[in-house]
Amino acid sequence: MSVQNYQQLVDDTIPKPPYLLNVFKAFLVGGLICVVGQLLQLLYMKWFGFSEKEAGDPVVATLVFFSMLATGFGYYKKLGQFAGAGSAVPVTGFGNAMISAAIEHRTEGYVLGTAANMFKLAGSVIAFGVFSAFIIGVIKTTLVTLGWIEW
Repeated sequence: MSVQNYQQLVDDTIPKPPYLLNVFKAFLVGGLICVVGQLLQLLYMKWFGFSEKEAGDPVVATLVFFSMLATGFGYYKKLGQFAGAGSAVPVTGFGNAMISAAIEHRTEGYVLGTAANMFKLAGSVIAFGVFSAFIIGVIKTTLVTLGWIEW
């Protein structure tokens, strides 16, 4: 059997993934997570008197906390298998990634296993966020100083 024939056999045998259905499920679950975030924001604004801007931080913390709980109890994995990127893209995916690494390496001990591996992803995300904020701040300050934009 030639390489071309073998490749054709493989292409004919492998089932085609349902791309449109996968996109719909990701959109649905990601959208529902965002709706929950919006409802939490409204709740924090009404019950605690936060402004719209102030309510953002506790909403993010709440979503990350609940995604970590769901990961610990095994529910987030099932959600991820159903929704794919729809569960990984929102901030809940960050909490899931952090706690998954901690759970995976817990046998190595609390410090060198759980704590060290939990912040592998978080460290790079935080470092990128701080660096990006710095660059945006420099660009904004330069544009304001040159008078190209008003702030």
